[in-house]
Amino acid sequence: MPTETQYKILKHIEVNPRATQRELAAELGVSVGKVNYCLKALIDKGWVKANNFKNNPSKLGYLYLLTPLGIAEKAKLTVSFLQRKLHEHERITLEIEQLQKQLEQDQL
Repeated sequence: MPTETQYKILKHIEVNPRATQRELAAELGVSVGKVNYCLKALIDKGWVKANNFKNNPSKLGYLYLLTPLGIAEKAKLTVSFLQRKLHEHERITLEIEQLQKQLEQDQL
């Protein structure tokens, strides 16, 4: 499972532990099946705990909670995600500058 997907699921669960898999899928732009697969993997790793709402009339609701290990791993993933995005930003900025210089030269 890509670390970016892990990060996004952990981030979303932290903010909205009552989110359904369908809501997570819509938010992340992936299939419900992929969310289900990822959640199972995160639960198996001990990063997320899923509790069934026993009083929920639909019996389909789950509460997804980050475990202490999940909180620590989310922090690590946040640092990694931020570093990767900063590197991408620097690369894109450099590419834009090069294209602007090329455009200026072509107009001469």
